[in-house]
Amino acid sequence: MDRSSIRKSLVSPANRPRTLLVCGVLAVALTGATVAGVELGGSGATGSHGSAELRSAKKTVVHSPSAPAAPQPDSRKHEVIGDGSTSYTGPQPHQPKPEKLKPGEEPPQFVVFSWDGALENDDHLFSRFRELAQQYNANMTFFLSGIYLLPNAKRTLYHPPMHPAGSSAIDFPTDEHIKWTLQQLRLAWEEGDEIGTHFNGHFCAPDPGAGGEWSTADWKNETAQAYSFVEHWKTNTGFTDIPPLPFDYATELVGGRAPCLEGQKNLLPAEKAMGWRYDASSQGDFQLWPAKDGVWDFPLQLMPYPDKDFQALSMDFNFLYNQSGGDVTEGDPAKYPAWEKETRDGYLDGFERVYNGSRAPLFIGNHFETWNGGIYMQAVQDVVKDVCRRKGVRCVSFKELCDWLDVQDPSVVAKLRNLDPGEAPDWKTFVTK
Repeated sequence: MDRSSIRKSLVSPANRPRTLLVCGVLAVALTGATVAGVELGGSGATGSHGSAELRSAKKTVVHSPSAPAAPQPDSRKHEVIGDGSTSYTGPQPHQPKPEKLKPGEEPPQFVVFSWDGALENDDHLFSRFRELAQQYNANMTFFLSGIYLLPNAKRTLYHPPMHPAGSSAIDFPTDEHIKWTLQQLRLAWEEGDEIGTHFNGHFCAPDPGAGGEWSTADWKNETAQAYSFVEHWKTNTGFTDIPPLPFDYATELVGGRAPCLEGQKNLLPAEKAMGWRYDASSQGDFQLWPAKDGVWDFPLQLMPYPDKDFQALSMDFNFLYNQSGGDVTEGDPAKYPAWEKETRDGYLDGFERVYNGSRAPLFIGNHFETWNGGIYMQAVQDVVKDVCRRKGVRCVSFKELCDWLDVQDPSVVAKLRNLDPGEAPDWKTFVTK
């Protein structure tokens, strides 16, 4: 089938997604009494991001006529920031060096596993997949919900757009869960994983005041608070026996995913103003190479649904939606084995299509949830074990993918984007300079 026929078949009604719904953790809205702490105010809040400014982590290089260039000592190394919640410990470890494609070279097959929320709760799924990434030489992106570092007793410090102070569609954490999460954030960053943001309160349609109704100013307010909850967890929790996080969030945070993939139109101007590098909030695209308009657009992708005549988004909730029926998170246990296989096969089918075709990056989104007996967690684990050790595959974070894309010749990226998912060109002649 030629490329025009492939693209025509991809956009046919039969191949439209059954659903584009994406959901986070289900919980009730919470309100409570005002408690002293780091006050952000209402819609005019700016949080700590503006006051902290964007700190530079660049090294100065001294040239010697008789020796190779050597970096000066990093004067900021081990610098504690603000109230001691974060620190600068140097450039992030375990980051691959991006290299420009050489003439005749086939692109790597990038796979990005990302996680919405990033709370270490009683199921210990954060630690499970962080350790799995280590085992299979993978880096992942963990999109932290800022209020997961804000104690329930201090919830009124959160002023969500279009909602009363202290409101949230996800639960505020216990003190123990905050301590566990801080430990996982520390280890993840030190191991090379990215800490992005899932913003805060996870407000989704059809409830009033969902992210799709927010203005750019609302998104700036929401983001400022996400920064502040990370940069002031010591003040807000009162914990004195935990060291600061080993990174400066003002410079490490370069992208996020909006809850339920809602509100990207007004979110993008806010992200561009903050100098972010990417957004992962698009409501689905076919498996194409990413495009850039100020920031890289990394959508959840439409993949062939096993043995069906439609495609579904590459996220655990969308398999659940098609299997359990709607947002039923505990379906028929007798069907769990078949649903787990169906989910795993769906991810692998999407992988094989591009691995043997255009080599477009594969994006897989997840939640730390045990929906339908935990089958989606097991399916993703199986996929990590399968694909991350294959020849030519790089399991990376979104930030690392940005690094690679940014060093490529823009004309080559444009040619790659023009390929259909299953279209494998003659790589020996594809890159010519």
